[in-house]
Amino acid sequence: MAETLLSLVPKAEARQTMKDFKSDQEVRWCPGCGDYAILAAVQGFMPELGLARENIVFVSGIGCSSRFPYYMNTYGMHSIHGRAPAIATGLATSRRDLSVWVVTGDGDALSIGGNHLIHALRRNVNLKILLFNNRIYGLTKGQYSPTSEVGKITKSTPMGSLDAPFNPVSLAIGAEATFVARTVDSDRKHLTSVLRAAAEHQGTALVEIYQNCNIFNDGAFDALKDKERAKEAVIRLEQGRPIRFGANGEQGVVRDRATGELKVVTVTARNEADLLVHDAGAASPTTAFALSRLADPDTLHHTPIGVFRDVERPVYDTLMADQLDTAVARYGEGDLMSLLAGGDTWTRDE
Repeated sequence: MAETLLSLVPKAEARQTMKDFKSDQEVRWCPGCGDYAILAAVQGFMPELGLARENIVFVSGIGCSSRFPYYMNTYGMHSIHGRAPAIATGLATSRRDLSVWVVTGDGDALSIGGNHLIHALRRNVNLKILLFNNRIYGLTKGQYSPTSEVGKITKSTPMGSLDAPFNPVSLAIGAEATFVARTVDSDRKHLTSVLRAAAEHQGTALVEIYQNCNIFNDGAFDALKDKERAKEAVIRLEQGRPIRFGANGEQGVVRDRATGELKVVTVTARNEADLLVHDAGAASPTTAFALSRLADPDTLHHTPIGVFRDVERPVYDTLMADQLDTAVARYGEGDLMSLLAGGDTWTRDE
């Protein structure tokens, strides 16, 4: 299926480089913003796809991250607050010759756009969704967002936020997404590897990217970026390998035999065989969801990054195209005017 769907998008005639994907627009984010690193990673990765630039589309909503389409030398649309998944769904299903990417933020995607996001995920439309999560509203100058931690002091919550935050990975897995991953803006190698896996996936792929807002929420992810602290905080998920971490791999993840929950333990000769082996392709989403709940939402201690889930399920675009082909073969081409003037229309009786 992967090769068949990807082959629908025309290939580039000549070999491309990162420069080919840089637009002529001045990149305008705050100096030091994590969006610069993500943009560079995406521009550097795009040539790997080997696709014609005119058949790649970036659709965004509203927010700092949503300036992204201006800086990509592809087609793009800076759309409506929270509605990027809906607009991208229409584009992907009507134009299967396009590679469609959605760029959104935690505020854009998880507040006004929450409904559109979860339905794109459950439908399994052939979209790649990059969700920049800086745990704050940046464009509107520092209000708390749907991913801000409880007690967060901001301009809109001067006494501390009362809202329990969303965990985007948990949300996506719960919405039956077929591909869910998490990465960090400053880890170029890891970010690129996750983008590559998302691009290869057929169906909706959601990638949460922890992104630093150095103006309104600076240092939110320092626990994952500081070289020493990250050894104890970051759990790197690698397909088919036991889940262990720490400076020397001295910690690992096991399933508690009494409760069935996942927990972090110090690895010993007695429990080493019990370490959980990561399988993003498992049929059940249970373990992937449990992994998404490991991190402490306040300290980010024990935060897994990598691909949580990568499974196959029929792609909405393909199913819809098959239905249309069947309808045409059975009934012929449709007649819109006949439908509008047909007997099933309703007329008010005066």
